[in-house]
Amino acid sequence: MVNPFDLGRFGVLSVESILDELLVPKFLAALAALILVPRVLAWLLSPSEKAVPFTLNEPLESMPKWKGTVLDKPSIKGSSSSEIKCYCPATAQYLGTIKAQSASDIDGAIDRAEKAQVAWAKTSFAERRKVLNTLQRFLLENQDEIARVACRDTGKTMVDAALGEILVTTEKIRWTLKHGEDALKPEKKPTNLLMIYKKAEVRYEPLGVVAALVSWNYPLHNSLSPIIAALFSGNAIVVKGSELTAWSTQYFLQIARKALIVCGHSPELVQSITCLPDVAGHLTSHPKIRHITFIGSRPVAHKVAESAAQALTPLVIELGGKDAAVVLDDVKDLGALASVLMRGTFQSSGQNCIGIERIIALPKSYKKLCKILEPRVKAMRLGSAIDQGEGVDMGAMVSDNRFEYLEELIGEAVAQGAKLLAGGKRYTHPRYSKGHYFQPTLLVDVTPTMRIAQEELFAPVCVLMPATSVDDAIRIANSTDFGLGGAVFGSNQRDLDRVSREMRTGMVAINDFAVFYMIQLPFGGQRGSGYGRFAGAEGLRGLCNGKSVCWDLWPGVAETRIPGVVDYPIRDGGRAWGFVRGLIGMAYGETWGRKGRGLVELIKNSV
Repeated sequence: MVNPFDLGRFGVLSVESILDELLVPKFLAALAALILVPRVLAWLLSPSEKAVPFTLNEPLESMPKWKGTVLDKPSIKGSSSSEIKCYCPATAQYLGTIKAQSASDIDGAIDRAEKAQVAWAKTSFAERRKVLNTLQRFLLENQDEIARVACRDTGKTMVDAALGEILVTTEKIRWTLKHGEDALKPEKKPTNLLMIYKKAEVRYEPLGVVAALVSWNYPLHNSLSPIIAALFSGNAIVVKGSELTAWSTQYFLQIARKALIVCGHSPELVQSITCLPDVAGHLTSHPKIRHITFIGSRPVAHKVAESAAQALTPLVIELGGKDAAVVLDDVKDLGALASVLMRGTFQSSGQNCIGIERIIALPKSYKKLCKILEPRVKAMRLGSAIDQGEGVDMGAMVSDNRFEYLEELIGEAVAQGAKLLAGGKRYTHPRYSKGHYFQPTLLVDVTPTMRIAQEELFAPVCVLMPATSVDDAIRIANSTDFGLGGAVFGSNQRDLDRVSREMRTGMVAINDFAVFYMIQLPFGGQRGSGYGRFAGAEGLRGLCNGKSVCWDLWPGVAETRIPGVVDYPIRDGGRAWGFVRGLIGMAYGETWGRKGRGLVELIKNSV
């Protein structure tokens, strides 16, 4: 037997002698060379995509030992109507004031982005990858600082920031670096018998200036994710962040702008807009905005859609959800599943659009889950992870303006027969009394008729609902107006497939939670959860004009010519009709006999 590592036995070494000895056909080596050599040469000759290191000063306010003024009544309302007051929801410490931008500011930002995009649209994929590599390097080398900034402005924990902000953003970049060019390359399309002499393809060309109006729950990821897609597809972008996280959004957008600068491109490709609701309509109705991605609530989505209709601007709308996790009776390890359900429910204090809002369990699993979850929910510890360090499981909510509503829903459900096993009300932290904390809550025996089973909570509330059968579980899962994501857990493949198929959602994870987002599948919902998709190849292509292009396969040899019988002016209408009828029969007849009769009719009327 040949030892491939014993090269001395071949005498004078050559690729040919080695291949012969190993009995590998020579044509395979030639084929490999034909495939690999051009790729290697292209890689050697292409401009470097290596990341460019850069630094950005971390805000003083995000430092662990920073001592800021604690607001007595924390609110984003400033001293004037054009000011936005920023503060930490976990501690109520004042972060500073940001001036809200005007309609003229929006015009200026769009104009600057439009001018910068002209040159950017001509860049190669290699140049764009260099920018993303640079951005990726900064994120990986500054995880602590980035997480602290996110925590300070949202109240979440460092772990939640790492998972929901940094991890998913770096994965978005990784996917785009690896698969983005393939998604945007011209896509070859088949022709047909009549057009056999043609080539056809769809080319994905940038739209120009696009916009993203994003929510506050993930200020880093919600800002950078549309920027990554927009830049790689050749567009410029205007990002309007939420007023609730204006402080951190400005810092995070500086990261993207700095990555462009150090790679030799204009930072004007990325524009940041912080404005109040009464001015936002100027952005969404702007005639120079070619596409809008909106992430937010249903009431605001109606206004965005109405505004965008003025300029016929296409929309992707991602709204909230009431995601159900269906637990079948044949789950093998309920203890391990409980950990998934806890993370899916309580990450970022439940302020997650694809968080688990309802756990629907069949009888055998239901009672066991209640017993497993109750002590775990009660044991959760609240606080400011930056300042307290260890010993914090869940942070604050971004605002306390929905606490009364949550308490009302929970109280109403209990009055209608639900059992409150943990939490259920706002929490006054002994160290941060002005912070926005809500107790981790476990509510069981919830039925579909209760408001808490129908309305989106966006809060740290774990809702358990009993189901009598697989049919019943599917009925309960589909009983709301929402249709974003969902999950199903069990062992029987037929039941798993059935639930995943019959859940009326845009996405479903089987025996897992929200993994469709981690692997960059197209993201979005249906019905009350919005429409359109971002992420993945579909998301990149959605930011492009899909231009259909046809051309001759053999120019000068086979080209379109108008037969005389149908040329204008038509001399014989009867023959023209017979010719066209025969042409259609020949090309599309379902049997060879019909095709043959069509051919005869075509020839008869063309002579």
